[in-house]
Amino acid sequence: MKKNIQSAKEKKKIIVAITGASGSIYGVKLIQALLMFGYDIHLVVSPAGYQVLDYEMQIKGPTELKEALRFPKLPGEILIHEHHDIASAIASGSFRTQGMIVSPCSMGTLAAISQGLAQNLITRSADVCLKERRTLILVVRETPLNAIHLEHMLKLSRLGVTILPAMPAFYHHPQTIDDLVDFITGRTLDAFGIENQLYRRYQQTD
Repeated sequence: MKKNIQSAKEKKKIIVAITGASGSIYGVKLIQALLMFGYDIHLVVSPAGYQVLDYEMQIKGPTELKEALRFPKLPGEILIHEHHDIASAIASGSFRTQGMIVSPCSMGTLAAISQGLAQNLITRSADVCLKERRTLILVVRETPLNAIHLEHMLKLSRLGVTILPAMPAFYHHPQTIDDLVDFITGRTLDAFGIENQLYRRYQQTD
């Protein structure tokens, strides 16, 4: 019996998680960009993530989040999963995705992923990416960093995880907060191998 072969034209799937670190706008902008580029997104927001979304962006829950993302008008599609739904498809390594981005990533989520504490859908999905050797990017957001934070980052980096601190640059002469956010969003997409023009790239001058 012939096995079914996945179509080469199947849309690419990416897992995105928003946790309770300050900087929820990074996650929202990232999702908007991925949808614009036609990617299908499996989104998980932690309870603390929704608290920060409400506090920083006045987004109170899944319905308002979809409205903020202009869902479903963009080319890509989005499916929002419950934080504690460990029976979700993305909790299984047999469900194929391109990988996962946690943006912003709290220090609590960082620590749980580092220690293999797959106790919710975010940390379980990250654990799946590690065991399946898929791309995992953590857009960490905290300052200053203590030794525990740094040890977790070093451990994960040695396992192939991309640690991408939300540290915007200034060589592109940002004029607005959106310019700073777009820089981090663009660099996150760069790390995932997604071509974009969200920020002005560095050009050497004489």
